[in-house]
Amino acid sequence: MPNRVVVGTQWGDEGKGKVVDILTEEADIVARYSGGANAGHTVVIDNEKFILHLVPTGILHKNKVCVIGNGMVIDLEHLFSELEELKKREITFQKRLLISPNVHLVMPYHKVLERLEEKARGKQKIGTTGRGIGPAYRDKIARRGIRTIDLLDSQRFEQRVEFNLRIREGLLSLLPEHELISLRHKSLNVLKLRRKVKPLLTDIGLFLHRSIRNGKNVIFEGAQGTLLDIDFGTYPYCTSSSTTVGGVCTGLGISPALVGEVIGVVKAYTTRVGDGPFPTEEKTKVGEILQESGNEFGATTGRPRRCGWLDLVMLKYSFRINGVSKIALTKLDVLDTFDKIKVCVGYRYRGKTSTEFVPDLRTLQNCQPVYKEIPGWQKSTEGITNFKRLPDKAKRYVDFISQKLKTPIFMISTGNKRDQTIRL
Repeated sequence: MPNRVVVGTQWGDEGKGKVVDILTEEADIVARYSGGANAGHTVVIDNEKFILHLVPTGILHKNKVCVIGNGMVIDLEHLFSELEELKKREITFQKRLLISPNVHLVMPYHKVLERLEEKARGKQKIGTTGRGIGPAYRDKIARRGIRTIDLLDSQRFEQRVEFNLRIREGLLSLLPEHELISLRHKSLNVLKLRRKVKPLLTDIGLFLHRSIRNGKNVIFEGAQGTLLDIDFGTYPYCTSSSTTVGGVCTGLGISPALVGEVIGVVKAYTTRVGDGPFPTEEKTKVGEILQESGNEFGATTGRPRRCGWLDLVMLKYSFRINGVSKIALTKLDVLDTFDKIKVCVGYRYRGKTSTEFVPDLRTLQNCQPVYKEIPGWQKSTEGITNFKRLPDKAKRYVDFISQKLKTPIFMISTGNKRDQTIRL
């Protein structure tokens, strides 16, 4: 099996966790390359639900090695809390979880800064998760971030904390004095976690290079989706990391030559959480049905997701950027009750129709989607594991997506459980 990248092709929440979980059976290593605790993967195994934020999905499989790459930012307190919960469920991580020494830390002051900045934006707020991800990435780019390796030098760590608090004195002065004292104490206390972190630190790029050279197979796991990418997403309503396939190399320290197949995960309709443009959003009964049937509530925040029809214009853009070679289609069963299904095939803006996606806010906020209407099947597809058993109209919908995107579909999810899957 070639090394595989599993990438979200919409605004995240496409069901990447389940896809990675299934493909992990055929791999040796699962390596995550971007994001932080602002993302969550939900996996259901034997009616037991697992929600993972920082730990790669592969941890749910025995004898699989999981990697946290330098492209991520991690909240250590959250990470060890997550690992403790897994331990309670008899899932161990010793000798199976490796962390890059170059991973930047999400510090307590990052969360406070994000909250204060969002409040200051007022009506222009981005709709962040409040997990401190943006400020942590900002410090990384500004070369004032704190990395896991800095924990090994207590003097350097303390100096960096004090420097970061000092340069934020203006904004942090909005806090009551007791909160500011507490924030400083909490930030310096992160140092106490170094004993837990030190055994996990590994040169990830070297580890992956040697593993692949020795015949090991790797799944590269991303977070969020292409339209949330810091460069190619609906800026500024996006995340702060590289969520596309390009993030694999920069987020793990490996050569592009080691990246094999690119699996694009496509939800059978479209959702996004938080603010920002959404051309096919349905603020009608249709949106309510999709939200309820699809259980569209954030794994990280619990926030309801905005819902709408499938957008092929956006997907063509996403596929071009990522070089998607195969499609994993998820949540087909959510569309079971509709007598008619719409698919966006173009945008109409200022009297002109375009089939090319442009991540420009003015265009996306004011364009009208051009739809092609497809007959619904109005039969249950939940739990079907054989493509031949799908209703004919459901097959036509699947084939329509594959033809329009000029990419084969090799997996169809018909429910949230691991075994509710069609492999083609």
